[in-house]
Amino acid sequence: MPVINALSRRTFLRGMGLSGAMIRIGVPALEAMFSPNGTAYAASGKVATSEIETRFLLWFNGNGIPERYWIPRETGPDFEFTPCLNPLAPFRKDIHIITGLDSPAARLPGPGNSHYPSMSALVSGKVYTGRGAGGPSIDQLIAQKLGQESRFRSLQVGVCQESFGESIQRNLSWADRDRPLPPEMIPHRLFDRLFGSKEEHWIDRQKSILDAVEDDAASLKSKLGSQDKARLDEYLTSVRDLERSIASLPPEYKQVVERPPDGGDLKDWPRIAKLQSDLLVHALASHQTRVASYMLTKCQGLSRFPWLGHTAQRHHEYTHGEVETPKGMRILRDICRWHVEEFAYLVGRLKATPEGEGTLLDHTCLLLVHEHAEANAHKNNGLALILAGHTGGMKTGLHTRTIGTLGDLYVTLAGEALKTDIGKFPTFERKLTGFV
Repeated sequence: MPVINALSRRTFLRGMGLSGAMIRIGVPALEAMFSPNGTAYAASGKVATSEIETRFLLWFNGNGIPERYWIPRETGPDFEFTPCLNPLAPFRKDIHIITGLDSPAARLPGPGNSHYPSMSALVSGKVYTGRGAGGPSIDQLIAQKLGQESRFRSLQVGVCQESFGESIQRNLSWADRDRPLPPEMIPHRLFDRLFGSKEEHWIDRQKSILDAVEDDAASLKSKLGSQDKARLDEYLTSVRDLERSIASLPPEYKQVVERPPDGGDLKDWPRIAKLQSDLLVHALASHQTRVASYMLTKCQGLSRFPWLGHTAQRHHEYTHGEVETPKGMRILRDICRWHVEEFAYLVGRLKATPEGEGTLLDHTCLLLVHEHAEANAHKNNGLALILAGHTGGMKTGLHTRTIGTLGDLYVTLAGEALKTDIGKFPTFERKLTGFV
């Protein structure tokens, strides 16, 4: 059988589950999907598009930071990694630390404690309504432009479940005013959504989801070159590894518990975070979505941190009270370093995923945000963010102190890195320079 010379970037392996439900596994980037100049083939598999598609990922962690352990003193390319940012040291050339931005909408009059308006302003640039964000979130504005040709216009992923329970605290993505798009926090359910099976047989280890697409996979491999065969095998093996890892989770991990009682279940959130990151990378690599949000912890979150040895209080409590003591600052430093460790894991997975002449990270704009800057003070100016990826020629390897608003950065990244016009974000004043 002849080797495929032009394979659509939107190729899926298809099959039927035991109940007759459709199972669909996206195929990762293969050499047969790209023209000699590295551009991707369109759905027809014959015409090369102008360039490989860009992706946008909004990554959130709640409750702010300890600035003294988080923000580098030096600007430019020779900044020193702080204790909180150390996990990103291997990715110096892939990231851009941004400090100094303002979130003016967070200071406008409105209901709720300071977390509520801060979260609404962060994602929508508008005042908290009393029920939710005041408008669509930045990821959804971008998804309206980039997500139309993907299987999922956008994906919402979560990890730590504990929350005070208000909608504005539990949700990062908003379709519009007071219209939340809840994150999927259960790996079993996210796996089902991406691969199409809601049956128990794979969870109970009786069958693998790969069994359903075995014939389709064999047919495709028979037409591929040797390198593409090896890459497809490696990809399917990684799906199988994910399947096994999720199946090995304790039964209680299939349930959402937003506010467990004191002394209640302490989940292994680092384990869940990596599974969710792996699933998200699969979705991005196989062209199932171009836009996603990732909520590691909740706004004003209540997680405990047994893997760090900090269980006396919850996340939000650690940001106040004794936080200004040396011990309290060290605890918050440890917590925020773990946040950055999980972000670094996702950056590393994107960088390790080949695509065209480069990697998935080369075609991604990844932005880490918090609802506050200094946690104890609930600051809404001098915000600290991390930009990662290289799509659109984003400048990396830097720490930049800048002035402007979150809206300025959002519109700049959308227009110059992602090459899409989202209009004027509510707090947009001017485009920023030095980031693309």
